[in-house]
Amino acid sequence: MTAEHVDAVVVGSGFGGSVATCRLAEAGLRVVLLERGRAYPPGSFPRTQHEMSRAFWNPGSDLFGMFNLWSFTGIEALVAAGLGGGSLIYANVLIRKPREWFVANESYGSVEERWPIGYDDLAPHYDRVEAMLRPQPFPFDVAPYSEARKTRALKEAADRLGLEWTLPNLAVTFGNDGEAPVPGEPIREPFPNLHGRTRTTCHLCGECDIGCNTGSKNTLDYTYLSAAARAGADIRTLSEVRTFEPRAGGGYTVRYVRHVPQDGGRPARMEPVELTADRLVLSAGTLGSSFLLLKNRAAFPLLSERLGDRFCGNGDLLTFAMKCSEEHEGQTRTRDLGPTYGPVITSTVRVPDTQDGGDGRGFYIQDAGFPAFVTWLLEAANVGGTARRVLRMVGRRIRARLGRDPRTDITAELASALGDCGLSTSSLPLLGMGRDVPDGRFTLDADDHLACSWSMESSLPFFERVRSTMADIAHAWGGEFVPNPTYRLSRVITVHALGGCPMAASPEHGVVDPHGEV
Repeated sequence: MTAEHVDAVVVGSGFGGSVATCRLAEAGLRVVLLERGRAYPPGSFPRTQHEMSRAFWNPGSDLFGMFNLWSFTGIEALVAAGLGGGSLIYANVLIRKPREWFVANESYGSVEERWPIGYDDLAPHYDRVEAMLRPQPFPFDVAPYSEARKTRALKEAADRLGLEWTLPNLAVTFGNDGEAPVPGEPIREPFPNLHGRTRTTCHLCGECDIGCNTGSKNTLDYTYLSAAARAGADIRTLSEVRTFEPRAGGGYTVRYVRHVPQDGGRPARMEPVELTADRLVLSAGTLGSSFLLLKNRAAFPLLSERLGDRFCGNGDLLTFAMKCSEEHEGQTRTRDLGPTYGPVITSTVRVPDTQDGGDGRGFYIQDAGFPAFVTWLLEAANVGGTARRVLRMVGRRIRARLGRDPRTDITAELASALGDCGLSTSSLPLLGMGRDVPDGRFTLDADDHLACSWSMESSLPFFERVRSTMADIAHAWGGEFVPNPTYRLSRVITVHALGGCPMAASPEHGVVDPHGEV
């Protein structure tokens, strides 16, 4: 049987694949997009404990959820599986890399970066992306958004420490064009979304990173992918690419499996499919694209020796400000940072790079909220305080039953047992990201699993500067600074993995050219 032939196959529906699919379809080409994960319309993201236990990606264990965690020697990397890729679980921030932070040539150890493009080359593309994703800064100057205490707290800390504070663009709809922002209003879209569902403006629930069930985030499925579908793109979910190779006479053969989950606890079926195409776009993310090229390298003998090079975690660092306090009328009281109010990230501080007057590699730090249910987990973790309150309530009830307390309305006692939730309201994660050293390298191990050589060693001065600034912010809030426990093990976690297929002007220094072509 002859394989189906199309003009182009795009692998992955994240920030690269969605744009490529949209533009190829708009150009009139017959394009097939292959996405390994599911589609997630509004209301379909997991929230219950059972749903969250199934929200991970591992087809071998019959798991077809969003979250895919990779663990390497010195770093963990969290990526997404789903229609829209990482946009489904990211915190919406759209910051243009500062012009000064683009470097043409930079060397450290055996790694040499030679970038063939700069800010001016990307500026028109930044403009086009912003026109499609329609970002809006958090409207902190109007109610009810002005009640976001974490936003105010970060601004106050930045002012006190002399840091640059801004409200960055967020790919979130707070209000319809030309209207004042209002939570929970129907969004008027420029074209129908591919889910055929109504979206509403941001509900300020802090659930961005576990999937926005109200459709308030301007994720790729509502923007580029809906535009691509409108232009005729063939979008196939639960379709995981395994191999590809050049065809005699031009083009490529692509083989993938279609995952078919079954009801009744039966294991999913895998159906093999073969396509041929004149063009092949690999956009499976830093890990996915590098892994696929390494696995299929034998079919491409002219691939650059730089394949797998210049990996880093984008300087990602997660820490915590805990038990923050403030002075009020001569008394020290718990500081309520309102971690569950608003989108996950609302504002950012920027610390300059040596390229623009700083003392090292530059970075950003952002406030990081979390969903309301996390507060229950934090308070439950505070076993000692909770147990003491519950025991006091039980003791009072026993005395009442013995006739020593005539009251039957125990509402106040129940409120007392719950406590003031001071631990959860006075704590806030801090997120850092910036220019760490991209000296990691991807390879395949003896079992053909992806391996990575990156370690914190070269980037330690960078991470120590980020930690120091985060500690200053926590102390400015009257709180305790708590590093991520994995940091003590010389490990970090990234949600913005970079590298593996570096760009350069020649194959001696990179895998792809300035246009992204291998």
